[in-house]
Amino acid sequence: MKKLSQLNLFRALSSRNFTLYFIGRAVSQFGTWMQRTAVVWVVYSMTHSAFLLGLTVFAEQFPSFICSIPGGVAADRYNRYTIIKITQITSMLQSVLLAILVLSGHMVVWAILLLSVILGIINAFDVPARQALINDVVASPTDLPNALSLSTATASLAQLLGPALSGIVLSAFGAGVCFLLNAASFGAVILSILLMKLPAYVPKKTNKRVLADFSEGFTYIKNTPGIATMVVMLAAVSLLVLPFNTVLPVFAKVVFKGDASTFGYINSFVGIGAVAGTIFLASRKPGAHLKQILFVSTVLMGIGLICFSQFKNFPAAMFFAAIAGYGSVAQFTISNIVVQSDAAANMRGRTMGVLLMAIFGMLPLGSLLTGAVSEHIGAPATVLAQGITALVIAFVFMRFLTRKEKIAEME
Repeated sequence: MKKLSQLNLFRALSSRNFTLYFIGRAVSQFGTWMQRTAVVWVVYSMTHSAFLLGLTVFAEQFPSFICSIPGGVAADRYNRYTIIKITQITSMLQSVLLAILVLSGHMVVWAILLLSVILGIINAFDVPARQALINDVVASPTDLPNALSLSTATASLAQLLGPALSGIVLSAFGAGVCFLLNAASFGAVILSILLMKLPAYVPKKTNKRVLADFSEGFTYIKNTPGIATMVVMLAAVSLLVLPFNTVLPVFAKVVFKGDASTFGYINSFVGIGAVAGTIFLASRKPGAHLKQILFVSTVLMGIGLICFSQFKNFPAAMFFAAIAGYGSVAQFTISNIVVQSDAAANMRGRTMGVLLMAIFGMLPLGSLLTGAVSEHIGAPATVLAQGITALVIAFVFMRFLTRKEKIAEME
């Protein structure tokens, strides 16, 4: 790790605490993507309904939106290390319950939806604390953009390999084993937290109520136009474009006449593009203009989705799936960097909570919309419309993204 930290791409790994965080999250993200792949495949195999695919994603993500207010406030008020330990243990229990249902032969759609709701509530507290924690474990503030990009890279690499591995395990052993492997992966995060050398936690005293605290976060963002615009753009992309992955099982089974392995391959090619995107972002020097990169990435995502939706040749379609993945990874990553770099330290958890509301609120609604529209016009036409929408959004925000200015996250 010492030699890696000397490279610009891995400079944040010079911090021991961040290295532990990075390794723990990498292992956990692999398990997370295995479970996500297994859950949507099981639902589609049981129901053959694109709408229920959207409902499954909605069930996990919309509770995160509803609970993001207390989640963001908790990340500012309480010990983030303790919050993460609790969320990892409860996530582990959720995965074990899924495994028990499958292995005992009692898997039903309502049970999957209920456990997905539980996981969404857990994530509402986990994600703000985990994202804000990165500031605490990175030794130098100048390494923060690199640390955030590397953190996203762990999720992208897991998105690349996790679904393919899940497809193999699904075919050979079934969904229950996927869920058990995910349960085991949460232990990596818990271990990494325990091994960190952390300063003593000093409780924060406040007489304000939770809603008053979070209202301050909204006011702060309203008075910080750069952050506010990024949140609005992320919300639009999350509602209208990013839920394209909702109908990927339909492409695997109907368009390409495949099985669980085909679904895994499609997710993996999207992941290849995402990994390439995160490596590119992580290797940028502090002076890079990330907003211009976001504009180009959004255009590439639109082009990738348009072409993926129209190609019936599997290898050609996978090339454009990778292009879409490359473009999509910049959406949250760059928004995250801008918010965490520009936000005041005492507002970071709450601003992250608002940013997560933009993605957790819009993604599940977008998944429902994508599933419902796909039922009527088909998956290819739906993804084609999402690609066109990405291009429209890019050009609506073009002036904001491409104007030359000295932005705080780059200084």
